[in-house]
Amino acid sequence: MELDFKKMGGLIPAIIQDNVTAKVLMLGFMNEEAYRKTLETGKVTFWSRSRNCLWTKGETSGNFLNVVKILADCDNDTLLIKANPDGPVCHTGADTCWDEENKGDLNFLSYLQDFIEKRYREMPEGSYTTSLFKSGVNRMAQKVGEEALEAVIEATNGTNERLVYEASDMIYHLIVLLTSKGLRIEQLAQELRERHKEGWVKH
Repeated sequence: MELDFKKMGGLIPAIIQDNVTAKVLMLGFMNEEAYRKTLETGKVTFWSRSRNCLWTKGETSGNFLNVVKILADCDNDTLLIKANPDGPVCHTGADTCWDEENKGDLNFLSYLQDFIEKRYREMPEGSYTTSLFKSGVNRMAQKVGEEALEAVIEATNGTNERLVYEASDMIYHLIVLLTSKGLRIEQLAQELRERHKEGWVKH
């Protein structure tokens, strides 16, 4: 990746985004040395303009930003860094530097499917997900039905807590089934979005 550090006098802005929730966590600046250290350590390192030195986020608080992916913009003068934070990001103790809660639990479904797809590729021994893939499509589909029935039972004769538990089992097994068919949970969201459009007709 060829980055243009000259445009801003040796620095480029780096936008930090939570890899799971997609929340923007903070903005910092990097020089070439900070960028190289970030690549080498897997921990986001900035150039502190006030202290005039390298600064690894979390070196005093322990709230490191663990790099997942680094992307450059179309002009190669701004970075988007997707990271997993070890704790609150702002020096005030807030989750983000804009004082937002770092929540986005629906995005976790995409993250979960990424993890399940990794299981599908690697098939590690001793993994329950691996055993599901090895059992075949019929068994995976059966498990979705079983978990759906459990959710129905809890909805009609159980508690809300148990309904959430069983519905979570159902969604997990559904994602496993989708993965085995080469499909993604986002395709379900896309289908629901289409249905939400005015004039949509059931077919």
